Amino acid sequence: QSCPRPAGQRASQEPDSRGLPEGVEYIPTRKKGKNPMKPVGVAWYSLYARTRLGYLFYLRQVKKARERYPHGHSVPQPHCFPGVKILPIPVLSNNYSYLVIDTGSSQAAVIDPSDPLAVQAAIEEEGVMLEAIFCTHKHWDHSGGNEALCQKHSSCRVYGSALDAIPQLTNPLADREKVSVGCLTFEALATPGHTVGHMVYVLDGGPFGSPPCLFSGDLLFLAGCGEPFEGSPETMLASLDVAMGLGEDTLLWPGHEYALECLTFASLLELDNSALEQKLQWAVQQRQEKRSTCPSTLGEEQTYNPFLRTHRPELQEALGLWQGGGEDPDAFRARVLKEVRRRKDLYQAT
Repeated sequence: QSCPRPAGQRASQEPDSRGLPEGVEYIPTRKKGKNPMKPVGVAWYSLYARTRLGYLFYLRQVKKARERYPHGHSVPQPHCFPGVKILPIPVLSNNYSYLVIDTGSSQAAVIDPSDPLAVQAAIEEEGVMLEAIFCTHKHWDHSGGNEALCQKHSSCRVYGSALDAIPQLTNPLADREKVSVGCLTFEALATPGHTVGHMVYVLDGGPFGSPPCLFSGDLLFLAGCGEPFEGSPETMLASLDVAMGLGEDTLLWPGHEYALECLTFASLLELDNSALEQKLQWAVQQRQEKRSTCPSTLGEEQTYNPFLRTHRPELQEALGLWQGGGEDPDAFRARVLKEVRRRKDLYQAT
C-alpha cells in the first residue's frame, strides 16, 4: 500500500454574517447542528460528558455516521517512515482515530478509537496486534470504542489521565510519562483545558528518522483549538504552549477534520496573511476531493492558526486589543486567546 509523504486594512468586526469586514463574504463550512457540541450550553455539556444520556447520544452519532459515510468521511492517507506506519481512520462525521504500527513487530496502538468497527476493520486489514489504546480525553467521540476493542483484544491496555473518567482505563498516566509499544515510544503530556484530564501523545520519531508526531485530540486542530469546557483561557494557553514547545518540525495529527471551518474563520481575522490564504486554497482542494488535511506541522500552524498567534501584534491589532501598562505578557496573551475563542464561537453559531 502506498504511503505518500504530505506534501488590506484590518478590522475588528465580529466574524459573522452581520459584521464582516467590507468585501468579505461569509462562507458557511458546515450545516448548523452537524456537530451538536459546538456551540454548547453548560447543561448540555454536563449531560453529554457526565451521564448515560451522553453515551446514548454517542451511539446515535455512530449509527448515523455509518449510514451517511459507509467508507468514512475522508479518504485515508497512510503516512510511513522506515519502521512505522500511521494510518488515519476517519470516524463519525469529522473525527479521526489513528492506528500507529510498528511494522517490524506488527504491534500497534490506536489513538482515540471513536468507532470500534472502523478501527477493528483497519486492524484486520493491516494484520496487526492491538497492544494499546491511548485516549486523549473522556468524551465519547474519542473513547466510545474502548470497551468493544478491549473485549476483542484481551492483552490491550487503555492509557489516559486518571483525572478524566475514561472508559476501561487500565493504566493511568502522569505528565511526561512514556509508554512503549514494540519499538514505538509515546510520551503523554498533560494539556488540561478542553477537559481537566486532557492529554496529548507524542510519538518519538528519532528511531525512525522522522520528526516527532503529536496526536493532539481536542487540544489543537489545523488552524484551530478545542473548546475550553473545563478550563480557563490561562489554562488553555499554558497547554497550547506545552504543545508548541515540541519543535516546528513536529507533525500534527488532530482529533477532527475542521480545517475548512477553522481556516475560513482565521481568514476573517487576518486579511493580509499570505500563508493563511495559501493554506485555505489548499484545504479547499483537499476537501473537494474528500482527502484528509492532516498532518500539518507546528511550524506551519504558527503562521496561520490564530490560537497560536496570541503573541503576534498583527492579530492583536485586528482584534482591537492592546497590552495594558504593567500587564503580564502571558495574561495579555490569555486575554487575546479568550477573544479569539469568543469570536470563533460566534462564527460557529452563525
